[in-house]
Amino acid sequence: MERSTVVRVKDGLHARPAARFVKLAKSFESDINLVKGEKSVSAKSTVKLMLLGVKENEELTVQAEGADAVEALEALIAFLDDPMSGLEEEPAAVVEAEATPPAEKPAAQAAAPEGGIKGVAASEGVHIGPVFAHFPKQIEPLDRKLAADQIAPALAQFQAAVAAVQERMDRSLREDNLAASDKGIVSALREIAGDETLIEDSENAIRNGVEPVGAVIAAASQLSAQFSQVDDPYLRARADDVSAVGRQICLALLGEEDVSLDRLPKGSVLIAEDIGAWDLARADLKSIGAIVCGHGAATSHIAIIARTHGIPAVLGLGKSVHDLAGAKTVAVDGDKGVVFPDPDAAVAARFEETLAKANAEKEALRIYRDLEPTLDDGTVIEVAANLGATEEIEAAQEAGAMGIGLFRTELLFMRHTHLPSEDMQYDVYKQLVEAFPKHSVIVRTLDIGGDKPIAGIEFPSEENPFLGWRGIRMCLERPDMFKMQLRALLRAAVHGNLKVMLPMISTVDEIERTERLIEECRQELKEKRIAFGDFALGVMIETPAAVLIAPMLAKKAAFFSIGTNDLTQYIMAADRLNPAVAGLNDVTNPAVMAAIEMVAKAGRQAGIMVGMCGEAAGRPDLIPEFVRFGLTELSMSPASIPRAKRTLSELGKKSAA
Repeated sequence: MERSTVVRVKDGLHARPAARFVKLAKSFESDINLVKGEKSVSAKSTVKLMLLGVKENEELTVQAEGADAVEALEALIAFLDDPMSGLEEEPAAVVEAEATPPAEKPAAQAAAPEGGIKGVAASEGVHIGPVFAHFPKQIEPLDRKLAADQIAPALAQFQAAVAAVQERMDRSLREDNLAASDKGIVSALREIAGDETLIEDSENAIRNGVEPVGAVIAAASQLSAQFSQVDDPYLRARADDVSAVGRQICLALLGEEDVSLDRLPKGSVLIAEDIGAWDLARADLKSIGAIVCGHGAATSHIAIIARTHGIPAVLGLGKSVHDLAGAKTVAVDGDKGVVFPDPDAAVAARFEETLAKANAEKEALRIYRDLEPTLDDGTVIEVAANLGATEEIEAAQEAGAMGIGLFRTELLFMRHTHLPSEDMQYDVYKQLVEAFPKHSVIVRTLDIGGDKPIAGIEFPSEENPFLGWRGIRMCLERPDMFKMQLRALLRAAVHGNLKVMLPMISTVDEIERTERLIEECRQELKEKRIAFGDFALGVMIETPAAVLIAPMLAKKAAFFSIGTNDLTQYIMAADRLNPAVAGLNDVTNPAVMAAIEMVAKAGRQAGIMVGMCGEAAGRPDLIPEFVRFGLTELSMSPASIPRAKRTLSELGKKSAA
């Protein structure tokens, strides 16, 4: 059996989404293939899947044959239909870094300034510091042919080496000091290390008498070359990942390890021909001042790691990188993609001045971490975080989040091939409220529909699922599933200031029906003698209907939270996933801003909190207007919080003047 869909995964099935898709496919016994045009590949091979070059908004067919084919199709189609697939476990900073890399320009397009070497601007920022040259020896094939009786032991040796590399990566994934973002990259590399294509090609070469090191080098080189020929820059950058994994397997075969990067001098400029993402993810990243490589591009995992950790990087220097190995000091301009070996006094002074300004900016934002923005009338504006997984809690805390303004529970549901149990949900919600004991945590009930289905719920075929059976509409018709979530939330409310928010509200009746279900849940927990608390029940304002009846909703709801992403989509009647009408999805459109002001007015008059949890909440240019409307809570990605707090602080000073 088979089903077709249009891929909604952001940027398509590049490394991490592909790895997660393959992991999901491997959880089923059925044989599963993906078909794109005339090409068909196994859905259980990360390498083959990436080489298929599946991009966002392309049509793809999933074929499954076996005992669990129906379940496999449902789960895999759901993955492909969700724009957040492959991103949900990463901090927002990583998502932004991977989604919007700097423009990649070949060195030949622009001449380097005098004394400089031109490369690819891969991660913004400037730095000047001492050189740490990292040029590990090249691994060469061993000059020997296997005899017939050596083939079986060689295969066993190869399999042991693969297992050893996978175990090392598994250990790294379990380490607490490895950032969640870097774990995503290591997970993708781990999938490549166990990929059936790389393993089968290597084993076939060994059976033909090629010694293991040579077999791995040949197999990895062939796959790397295939990736290098792909048009898509994300997939083309995976050539480096395949080479890096092949190198690790070769080192395991030789019983050797690469030079460690965990003891770099503070502020070093790391100079290398290439750096495996595996090695860089485990390095002491806080000691690295900048990265310069001969290989790599703006979409490579080296660039993604650098951007995630705020490390300036210039990549793609080619052979010119060797001219830097003998330098004592290097100045790196990650904005322009230029490096200066042993810069003269004038260049060094310019870099020092730019670096001082950048550090001052970073320091200036750091002072807002613990700030509670307060207007001259004493009103505190809460700046909270939008999260989709518990792995993002640390990033929110580091940014100075004043609680959570939106926790998307659908990602919790979509991670599993079955509905998450009440206990499983309770544990997650408990983690959230305990992480922010001084602030409120707003959890949105399941907001999902036919455009991104989940296992355990059968969605009808709909012409326009964005206007169909989704959000609160679906939940109220599935009380078995909805009450399980509500009971988990009531139980978690014992541990902190928990608030619950209902999505896609269009009528007052939807709130009242939910309240009746909550009361049923209270009685059920009482009967079972399970401890529970209570929570404030609010609504998301994202439909035009909710805007127009906001005064009526305000009499029933404890708070409002404006979801600008969907509100803009519905008011402008423009699908936010459709590039053809992207220009209409503008929150600053007078119609959208008027709707926001209407909602804020209704909330103020009713005496309830009005917040915002759409992407617009973090825009410094719009924050003053939102505050003028009367919003007192703004929730955004953790990366946007420091600038939002600074904007509010400056706004408070102006209003007091």
